[in-house]
Amino acid sequence: MTDLPESSQSSQSSSSPGSSRPQDALLRAAVDTERHVARLGWDQPPRLFALVRTGLLREREPSMASQLQQADDDGYTAVEQEGLPPTSDLESLLGRMAWPEDVEGVAMAVERIVVPPEAEQDLPEEPDAATDRLAAHPDRKDVRLLAACLRDGRSICLLRQRDHDSDDAVAVGQDIAPGLTHALAMTLRD
Repeated sequence: MTDLPESSQSSQSSSSPGSSRPQDALLRAAVDTERHVARLGWDQPPRLFALVRTGLLREREPSMASQLQQADDDGYTAVEQEGLPPTSDLESLLGRMAWPEDVEGVAMAVERIVVPPEAEQDLPEEPDAATDRLAAHPDRKDVRLLAACLRDGRSICLLRQRDHDSDDAVAVGQDIAPGLTHALAMTLRD
């Protein structure tokens, strides 16, 4: 486990331990992680994070104590999982993953192209040619999704558009990317 998002310290420290609802802790971790990813700009590969209770991480990784010093023990800290193999099939990659018991949740950031429904009509049958046509569509929108879920079934998803790339323009909801959220949740099942 590596690469602690720097912002996890500040947002998680805004509440005293035990004062927040669990969904709030998940939302804070997701927002912190999305902002961490956003600081590196666009055109990134998928990025995967384990969500671990901050108190447990502080206890098990004393070397991280200075990074976690102001964080709420009951919150979640996102720990990036480096070295993901390149893939064009995230569902297949996620289908082969499992997490140890101490990982209470998982988050993933992926970039996608969104086009209007009519853009998908009359696409070439060859997958690369179809992708190229969609990528060149004049009404395409580049978005980054960050989906996060916990073992108990709670989930959240954030969406940032390249055209409106600012922290105050990130959409938040539970049903923004249900397929991705479901695939992530499956990695947490025994």
